[in-house]
This record gives sequence, C-alpha cells and structure tokens, in this order.
Amino acid sequence: MIKKAADKNDKVKVTFVMPYSEGQAAMSVVGDFNEWQPGAAKMVKRNNGTCSVSLTLDPGQRYRFRYYLEDGVWLNDEAADAYEASEHDSENCILLT
Repeated sequence: MIKKAADKNDKVKVTFVMPYSEGQAAMSVVGDFNEWQPGAAKMVKRNNGTCSVSLTLDPGQRYRFRYYLEDGVWLNDEAADAYEASEHDSENCILLT
C-alpha cells in the first residue's frame, strides 16, 4: 500500500506499507529517490503485521522503486501507479507524486 499526502512545505509525504512476516529479512524501499541504495530507507515493523517507512519527495515527479529484502529478494508493490521493464529482466514500480 502507498499513502500520499501533501505536507506544509509543498512536498509530498509518501508512506510505503508492506506485509511483514515474523522472521522475515529486513526490508527497505529503494529507488530513484535514494539512488537504489538498500538500507537507505529501512522499513520499520509495526504491531499490525506490516512494516512501513515514510519519505518526503518532490511533487510532480515520476520515481522508479522496488522493495529489497536483505536476503536478496526483490518485491513490487501492487499499489504502484504503474510498472515498467527494468534493465535487470524484471519490472520496476512507478510512483507519481
């Protein structure tokens, strides 16, 4: 799930939410907004069975992103605005702000 909300500084607060399973490897969201660096936006486990992280991004932009588990697994978000083929024989999620 992806939640978007305008903030008071004319930016967009984007909250990325994914299911969390006990014993799952640590997850982070990586993409154009953090130079695809695993761990730069680590997701935090919540009591409701999810993990999430919020980022403040520029409005009117198009960002490619995916979720990365520290055990090497890549995941996509069903709530992405769109998808496109990547250079790694997979699909990237698209986020429009």
